[in-house]
Amino acid sequence: MRILVWLFRAFLFFTLFAFALNNSQEVVVHWFFGQAWRAPLVIVVLLVFAVGCAFGVLAMVPAWWRHKRAAARSLPPADDLPPPPSPDPKLPDGI
Repeated sequence: MRILVWLFRAFLFFTLFAFALNNSQEVVVHWFFGQAWRAPLVIVVLLVFAVGCAFGVLAMVPAWWRHKRAAARSLPPADDLPPPPSPDPKLPDGI
């Protein structure tokens, strides 16, 4: 199974690498007020993907915080927890 995962990763890498090589033409991104930016297409696609990932992570942060607070409230206080098990005296160093 591990070999299949590595083969899939290699296939994905070489597919994206071929995409990057085939899309090295320069494109113009037009901004507001007549501003323009020239860059290779693969760079523009990579930057848009990275910005989208960053927005996705930032959009999830409030939900993560809510879940973290709810999990912390549902834990019992430290005084109510049972004591940790003692090591077995028959085994050396408790291993």
